[in-house]
Amino acid sequence: MKKRILLIAINLIIIIGIWGSLGLVVDELKYHNICPKILLIPACYIIFICLLLAAIANNLNLKFASLLYFIGVITALSIATYGTLGEIIGFAECPKTTNGIPMCYISFAIFLSLLSLKVLSIRSSRSIG
Repeated sequence: MKKRILLIAINLIIIIGIWGSLGLVVDELKYHNICPKILLIPACYIIFICLLLAAIANNLNLKFASLLYFIGVITALSIATYGTLGEIIGFAECPKTTNGIPMCYISFAIFLSLLSLKVLSIRSSRSIG
């Protein structure tokens, strides 16, 4: 039961993340230079792909699904951490919500939550079986 609740929580957070990042991806496609670039690729594209990877991996029942999940989440968490630190220290600027909240802060919270919930889920399944 606990594992099922964790799976639902992970999926809800992923859906929220996909919804939010999709808006940025669309804006980037329309207006350009909305998102900071990493190796000439807009970071919002990478974040969106990482979320899709996490979504697919979280719902697959394959041996390597956890590896794919962690690759997506840790990659995005690294980007969000860099953006958050950059925003705080002043060497980078993240896109902001209409309320002025830097989106890298939100991404950081989303991916840290996804990482934590997956670790709890794996520990939960190991303690059961």
